[in-house]
Amino acid sequence: MQRFTQDPTDAGFVQNPYPFYDTLRAAGHLAWWEDYNMPCAVSNEAVQALLRDRRFGREVPEELKQPVPEHLKPFYAIDDHSMLELEPPRHTRLRSLVLRAFTSRQIAGLEPQIEALSHELIDRLPEGEFDLLTEFCQPLPVIVICRLLGVPEDMAQQLLDWSNDMVAMYQARRDRAIEDAAAKAATEFSEFLTRYIDERRKDPRDDLITRLIQAEEDGEKLSHEELITTCVLLLNAGHEATVHTMGNGLKLILEQGIEVTPDNALNVAEEVMRVDPPLHMFTRYAYEDIELWGHTFKRGDQVALMLGAANRDPEAWPDPTRFDITRRSSKHTSFGGGLHFCVGAPLARLELQIALPILLKRLPDLKLVGTPQYANLYHFHGLESLMVTR
Repeated sequence: MQRFTQDPTDAGFVQNPYPFYDTLRAAGHLAWWEDYNMPCAVSNEAVQALLRDRRFGREVPEELKQPVPEHLKPFYAIDDHSMLELEPPRHTRLRSLVLRAFTSRQIAGLEPQIEALSHELIDRLPEGEFDLLTEFCQPLPVIVICRLLGVPEDMAQQLLDWSNDMVAMYQARRDRAIEDAAAKAATEFSEFLTRYIDERRKDPRDDLITRLIQAEEDGEKLSHEELITTCVLLLNAGHEATVHTMGNGLKLILEQGIEVTPDNALNVAEEVMRVDPPLHMFTRYAYEDIELWGHTFKRGDQVALMLGAANRDPEAWPDPTRFDITRRSSKHTSFGGGLHFCVGAPLARLELQIALPILLKRLPDLKLVGTPQYANLYHFHGLESLMVTR
């Protein structure tokens, strides 16, 4: 296996990581990334296979678990109950209970609200130059999640701040200050949700928190800790990817003058998620000794699944660097796959499918101001800002 070095916080890499992925992919299905000290699956074939291979998973093997540092205990008190980080049988139980509350019918029922909210946010946009990311892309999914959970919309900014502080734990630039901020956010977020969960137990409403409390299968229900973690996960995952996808997509759309209509909006969104996805790396642990693509994995070894590289594999996508809204892009890896396929994928798709054509129809003269820059968020991939004028 060939070895490569690339600082994930390097300014050039942050702005355009794809040439490095091309270099990795040219070395084969697997390449070693020295800076992460692990092999990376970089072809579409390898990433798709590992997403579905039950010999690999998200949960740390029991014998490799390390004591949690004292200052991070509040963060991991939430993270340790996240179905994103768990494997069967606990993952199966949690996901089944969550899907009983978070049904496709209930998500589809949000369409009128998303449409109305899109118009409301556009009505509030300032004149002249403004940041479309903070004025539209960020508030829309956060307010939708607030309404879905049944928490006040005026908490949207606070929820966004807590979420941003917590997901920073997964970024390459993580340091002690980020860890302290994440622990503080986790504590405050947990205390806030505890109050709302207690209220909903006494006074059930037609909202997701109530449905999560009531969800039951074979006599099993979510514990208090699992309820809090699930609400946090739905907000963090539910807004982070959608914000980045919408921002990255609008950048591409405005740069290339793409017409987005209700008829092609879903295809546009899928192609955005393929060509410039919001998450570029997802790791797995090997659960047994296994040889794949000429490399022997030992139990406990980590492997990075490079979603951003897989989505631009020329073996899977003709002319893969081209943003082509006519291609069939839905088999991209941006929502993961297998047992951990994103539970929020239907909501993300619905938000993008509704919001993009409304925004671009209401603001037909929308233009970029300057060249948008990507933020130092790796392994997330999203813009610092999206300055526009109308």
